[in-house]
Amino acid sequence: MCQALTEVVGNRLFEASSFSETLEQLHSQRDIELVFLDLNMPGNEGLAGLTEIQSLFPDVLVVIVSAQEEPAIIQKAITLGASGFIPKSASITCISQAVTQVLDGEQWLPDNMAETIANLPPQDDVTERLAQLTPHQFKVLKMVADGLLNKQIAHELDISESTVKQHVSAVLKKLNVINRTKAGVAFKHAMGMH
Repeated sequence: MCQALTEVVGNRLFEASSFSETLEQLHSQRDIELVFLDLNMPGNEGLAGLTEIQSLFPDVLVVIVSAQEEPAIIQKAITLGASGFIPKSASITCISQAVTQVLDGEQWLPDNMAETIANLPPQDDVTERLAQLTPHQFKVLKMVADGLLNKQIAHELDISESTVKQHVSAVLKKLNVINRTKAGVAFKHAMGMH
């Protein structure tokens, strides 16, 4: 797959072996337009990496590259802002077509998948609601889902505890849940984390 991507994008391709390395590349190489994100990359849990990139780098396009081809996962990825999905088995022609279309501002899915996804029942409400969170709210929710307390979140993000409380209550309201535990469960379920 990497070799095929290099053929399509040429020497402008930066590789990362983990999700944290991907974020480092995005922070240091400010002109990155497109990220190919593997759902099974070390450090990337389900669709959480997609939403993190989207919240930190809103102008970067993200295409999911995966051997997992379940239509429901792909539908969630698109709902959460992915610009496309390329199966790992895709041909060079297919990858080239996807890159061109995505860089032109369009979404890209393999032909057989586009129809399947269009016929799926509508996305669950929580995924839609997650897509409405601000970058700060998303970060706070991810930390809540990881079991961190307000004090720990405040320390991690270098903000006051009262700001964390405001973010948490905004998240609960947007997700329409009554407490942190339910918010964390909803987040993990929507991200495909177990």
